[in-house]
Formats: sequence, structure tokens, C-alpha cells
Amino acid sequence: LKMSWVRFYLPLHVLMAACLCHSIKAPTTSSQQSFRTDLFNFYHSLILADGKETTVHLMKDIPKRYYFVLEESRVLSPFTVTVTPCDVPIEWSILVHKASASFLGRETQGDHDTREVSQSQRAPSMVSTIFNYKGNSVETYVGMSSHSALYMLEFLSTERDTHITVYLTTDTTSGHLYPELPVDPRIDVIGVGHTTVTLTWKHSPSVLQHRESIQYCLLVNEKHNYKSLCAAETAIRSSGMKLPPTLALSLSPYLLEPQQVMILSNSELSIINKVSSGEVRQICMGTKNTYTVPNLSPSTQYYFDVFVVNLLTNASAAYTGTFARTLEEPEPKVTELKDGKVIQVVLDGKKQKFYSLQYQARHKKVQFSFQLCRGQVRVHITKNGKTVASENISGLRYFSLKGKLLDTYLVQLRSTEESNSSVKVQVSPHFHKPLFPLLPESLKIKSFSKLRTCNSVTIAWLGTQEESKYCVYKKRIEEDQVWRELQSADRCSGPESRHKSEKVLCKYFYDLNLQRAVTTETIGGLDAGTLYLFDVYLFGPSGIPVRYHSKVVKTRKKC
Repeated sequence: LKMSWVRFYLPLHVLMAACLCHSIKAPTTSSQQSFRTDLFNFYHSLILADGKETTVHLMKDIPKRYYFVLEESRVLSPFTVTVTPCDVPIEWSILVHKASASFLGRETQGDHDTREVSQSQRAPSMVSTIFNYKGNSVETYVGMSSHSALYMLEFLSTERDTHITVYLTTDTTSGHLYPELPVDPRIDVIGVGHTTVTLTWKHSPSVLQHRESIQYCLLVNEKHNYKSLCAAETAIRSSGMKLPPTLALSLSPYLLEPQQVMILSNSELSIINKVSSGEVRQICMGTKNTYTVPNLSPSTQYYFDVFVVNLLTNASAAYTGTFARTLEEPEPKVTELKDGKVIQVVLDGKKQKFYSLQYQARHKKVQFSFQLCRGQVRVHITKNGKTVASENISGLRYFSLKGKLLDTYLVQLRSTEESNSSVKVQVSPHFHKPLFPLLPESLKIKSFSKLRTCNSVTIAWLGTQEESKYCVYKKRIEEDQVWRELQSADRCSGPESRHKSEKVLCKYFYDLNLQRAVTTETIGGLDAGTLYLFDVYLFGPSGIPVRYHSKVVKTRKKC
């Protein structure tokens, strides 16, 4: 029976001919017909490459067959077959046909040989099934063989068209294509927060042996666990987006799709895939076996899968996936608002959290007043749980609302910028004095270029029909300070925050005719060729100032 690989599978034609010749010499039986069918299936199968991962595409309800041959050996020779479904569950099996001298025919050698032929005719079939499986897990069959045999793998998908990967190897001494998993391949959840989950897992033996070419990659999603990396990639593709190949999990460069975001920091590669069912994150962290997943949503269940990836072959092995639910976000602290009392709120732009204020109405009509001090702020007001106002505010903003006694109002404030914002808030019945003075149409300060001299400038601003107090302040600044001074100005701060030397004057004025409600001031005693920052503060009956927009003017250098 000694024969090489080539010498064994090339004589398939001979085997078929022998089968046909044998059927002529003896009446056709059901066992002979079954055998010829089995042999026909082998003959019409594809050769499965040894030592190489093969991608197999399956069409629904159409079986696909591959075969390989093992030659005779004096010792038991191991071989392994690993099948990885990349989508739906499949059915697959391994069949073996052992070479038989009695089948090849020794009837001319004597009575004893003739009996061997007759026994083979009565055998049901020389093909036997040694393994079968149905499911979507990665399965590996390990077999031993000492004599020549022909093996066939049969694959079938009954749900839909799909693809799988198949890896056959008869050389178990030259290392593994797939990284090894530890004896305990579970992922442990060791910490859960509102927006984070901390995971740990036991090291793969492959990481300890080949640290340079092996790394761990983590997959995070809100749908379910994946039993293989190709199953995860197939699911993402089926959602309508194009995914890079598995090599994307290594640090190889590639082009991202518009639905993808790549973040590389501290030697960690994060790929965020925006899909219809939420985010799918791929995070590769080298050989660290503990990782804290950041930026999760509170009170949300997440599924975590860890894959150990061979960067040289792109082959991977999956740990047993786990899941965890982040903690519920704590109820925000609510501050009580009182009639007529002004409070100033500083909002953290980085955390983007709402600051909540609550007010229980003691009158049917109430007015909320907001003065934006710095940054940009979003205001959301609900009455008894129903939204009554929601918008971004700038400058001064009033909301006059009608309701019933003891209605509960909830005001939520949030910075819409990454930098901190601040705002002043007051609530009061309509018949109380207003928080802010009557305002002009514009809070801009105008300067007159033609009236500038080396030691003076002339500025103007609008007034109102209500007699009010206006105070002017100046500050000498440098060229590189202009942007910072204008951006960092606190529009809620009053003259009390200014140095006494910066005060220029205070004056009262008004005009019933708004067309003439304009005042000008010429400010002298300035240095030539120098930048000055001018501010005007308007005081109303409540004494709370409103700051006009700062104006920067430069005196003439030569006169």
C-alpha cells in the first residue's frame, strides 16, 4: 500500500474503472451502487491545500466538497482540520475512504482472495463519516492516521449564501497558524463604571513565545458576541459599510471609510465603525491583557470579544466573549431657584453635562432671565415634565411663561463648547423689577477713525428711553493680547472687577426718541501709537450691570 501523494490520488481513474469492471463481474447490489456514488463524490471534489487557510464560498442548500490524501506511515501521523464559519451556522463533516486491497481484486490469486471479494461486495460501503458538526463556532478536528486514506470534507449552508475558512495541516511540528488560547479562555470583568468597563484575560501561550508578532484586539458592540473575527467583520459589512481586511487590526496603514473613525494613542489603535445598530469598536492594545474601555454610554449593555491575532498571517483565535452593563448615570444635582435671586452657573465644557435648576411657581406668570457671561450655552426648560423652551442663548434672553400655581419648572443648562461657559440666571413673577436694565438695540461700541489723535480717541454707544447710568473703563494692552482679552472677557463681570485706575467716567443719559439716543465721549490723556481696550457698563434699576462689547482702538503714532 506504500504510495506517494501523487501516486495515490492520480489513480482515482483506475479506482473508478476497477469499480465498473467489478460491477460487470457480479450482479449490481445496493452496496455497490452506494460505493460508486461515494467514489463519484470524491472524484468531483476539490483538492484542499495543506498548511494554508482556504476561503470557501457556499451557496444556500448546495453542498461543497474538498478532499485531501494521507499516505501510509509506520507511525501514527496527526492531522488537524479547523473550520471557521464567518456568518450563519453551517453543517460540515469529514468522510474517509480507506484503500482496500480486496476492492482492487485478488480473485485470481486463490480461493481465499475470492472470499475477500465476496465479503467486500456484502459491505455496506468503504466510506465512513468520522466527524460532523452543525453550528457557527470555530471547530477543530484532530485525527491520526497510519495508512493511506482519502478524506473528504463536505460543507452545507441551509440559511443563506455565506463563506467560511478551512485550515488543514499535516505538519504539527512547525508551529501553529492560529495563535494558541490559554487553558481558561474566558474574559473577566473586573470593574464597571458609568462610562467604563475594565476587562482582563489570561495570556495566550503564543504571546509569551512570539511577543513581536502577536497582539490582542478587542471588539466592543451593543448587539451580541462574535465567535470569530471574520464573523464580526461579515456582520459589519452586512450593515452596509465597507470594512478593511483583518490586517486592519494590526497597525498597518489603510484608508478608512466615512463611517469609520481611527484613534491612535499610547500605542493603541481604536477603530470606531458607525453602523445602524450602534458603534462597533475595534481596539488593539499590543500584548496587554488588561484594558479599560472608555467613553461608553451609561446604563447600556455591551458585548466584549478578545481576539489574539498573528500579525504575520492575520490568523486569529477568539477568547470566550463576555458582556457587562454600565452603571446608571446618577441623577444630576438640582439647585432650587428662589424668586428674584440671581445665581451664576459655571458649566464644564469637556464633560458636556447638564446643570439642573428647579423652581416651583408661586404665581401664574413667571419670567426666566439669562445673561450669558462666557462661551455658548444651551437652555432647556420643562414645565411638569413637558418642554416649553429649548434654544442656544447669546447675550441676554428672557422667557415669559404662563401656568398654574405650584407648577414645577426644571431648567437644564449645558455648555455647547469644549471650553467652560458661564451664565447668570434669575426667575421672578412679572410684577417684580426686571433683573436687567432696558437694553438698546445694539451693545456695540463705535470708534471714529477720523477723530483719533496721538493722545485721544472718540467713542459712541446707543442708549435707551430709560434714564440709566453708564460707566466707561479703559485698559492699555499689547498687540498679542487682543485676541485673548476679547475671548476671555466675562460679560457678566461688573466694574468691581476692574482696577480703579482704569475708570474713565460715569454719566447718566436717555432720550425718548430712540433715533437720538446716542452718546459720544472723547477720551484723552492717552499715549501715541498705543492700543487701548474700552468697556462701557450699563446699570439699571436692579443695580446689575450689562457690559457692552469691548472695543479695541489704537491712537495715532504721529500727529
